[in-house]
Amino acid sequence: MKKGTPTLSSLGRALTLLRVVIEDGGKSNLSSLARKVGLPVATAHRQATSLVEFGFLTPVSGGRHMAGPELLRLLYLIEPKEVIARLAMPAVEALAEDLGTTVHLGSFDGDMVTYRAKAGVSKGGLFTEVGGQLEAYCSGIGKVLLAHLPEDERNAYLANGPFVALTPHTITDPAELAHELDHVRSQGLAFDREEIEERLRCVAVPLFAPDGSVPLALSASFRNLAENDGTLSAAAERLVRAANNIKDELWPKHSSS
Repeated sequence: MKKGTPTLSSLGRALTLLRVVIEDGGKSNLSSLARKVGLPVATAHRQATSLVEFGFLTPVSGGRHMAGPELLRLLYLIEPKEVIARLAMPAVEALAEDLGTTVHLGSFDGDMVTYRAKAGVSKGGLFTEVGGQLEAYCSGIGKVLLAHLPEDERNAYLANGPFVALTPHTITDPAELAHELDHVRSQGLAFDREEIEERLRCVAVPLFAPDGSVPLALSASFRNLAENDGTLSAAAERLVRAANNIKDELWPKHSSS
């Protein structure tokens, strides 16, 4: 919204009502929800009637409402990971500029990492591209996403090993990779120590959704770092802060009072 552009208060109230009804999941009646968010009860009922008419809500017993068929139809038109990546892009670009390197945002799709966003530069360039895919077991982003899979899904992935060695540093043994993933999950970050390409290292952190799942991971890549270089550790701290900021922007906490 442009600064100074007036908002439609009636639309704002309707959207507030729609949000609280969806969040409530049909447990409370409309009057109690209206009082909870400070809406006049009569106004809330008129708004709910319109939302039902346009398919955004469905009435159920006891004066309660739930999501309607139009919301369901729209849901199937949305690719959540792509939406998250597009909304997070300004933060990805700012982080890449601040670190002076390449920053990626990626998701786990079909046993592969899909790069959803990329920003910044790296000496010598990087082979990655938005929409491209890479094996998960040998990348920082992949390790983060594998580490936060449900146990049965992670075990199914590990059963595909042993994995192909891309460099002498690549972890190929499923048991060793499983140990690495346990460490990643407990520490909250992952490293690629020249496992994809020699003289290329990266650090990655999870981007948590409100339900605790990890739909995407954020990484920074560096070339020609000495093993004792503190750059990766410093970058990890920045990545964690950026991931938390992205989460707060994407899923702001609404007051229920």
